[in-house]
Amino acid sequence: MSVFADLVAHLADLLQPLFHASATAVAIVLFTALVRLLVHPLSRAAARGQRARIALQPQIAELRKKHAKNPEKLQKAMLELHTKEKVSPLSGCLPSLCQLPAFFLLYHLFSNTTIGGESNALLTHKLFAAPLGDRWHDALAEGGMFGPQGIVYVGLFVIVAAVAAFNFRRTKLMMAAGTAGLPAASDEQLPGMAASMGAVSKFMPFMSFFTLVSVAVVPLAAALYVVTSTTWSAVERAALYPLPSAGGAPGASAAPATTQ
Repeated sequence: MSVFADLVAHLADLLQPLFHASATAVAIVLFTALVRLLVHPLSRAAARGQRARIALQPQIAELRKKHAKNPEKLQKAMLELHTKEKVSPLSGCLPSLCQLPAFFLLYHLFSNTTIGGESNALLTHKLFAAPLGDRWHDALAEGGMFGPQGIVYVGLFVIVAAVAAFNFRRTKLMMAAGTAGLPAASDEQLPGMAASMGAVSKFMPFMSFFTLVSVAVVPLAAALYVVTSTTWSAVERAALYPLPSAGGAPGASAAPATTQ
């Protein structure tokens, strides 16, 4: 992890003439964006997997009608369909999981006070008046919500709230069309999954707002990572998972994303 810390430090040195005391904060944002760019092919793979599952929905609907009274035959038929079409029921999930180590690494890099047994020098710098190693409660103690440090967090909260509202609206619309990555009420699913997926689907639109809590409790350096990564995810998903056109089939609007 110290190697990545050195990379961020060198990037901050390059940015110093332009951003002065805030160069390290800008370096954290740019480094986070670079890592997200490197793992973007995995996001594209996840999107292809989801579109493949959506394309099978009409056939799955027919299987459910045919085997409505025999769950065992339905499950067998659905597995055979996925095998025949070379589509895994988990396609799209594994590429997303493969990205997690990179995200955890960055979070620890920007939240740990020590790296390799030494103090994390990244946390000694500032974003305007706010130290990168401090948290929101430190800013409140130094001057309140709209003090020199508090106003930095207010700006981050505004960005996160805007991204969360954007994600909330898109998720609601895509779930209604059955294209959000989780089955909507009318989607077809393996027997026994309906109840659990339905509960997750109801909770899913609100997940983005929990980022506000993260920004409030982690060090500012980690908060910058969270805000940058969350914003990237919102833009990336908007590009890879276009909203369905009015009256169109769920899978129809996904086709343009193959050219991303």
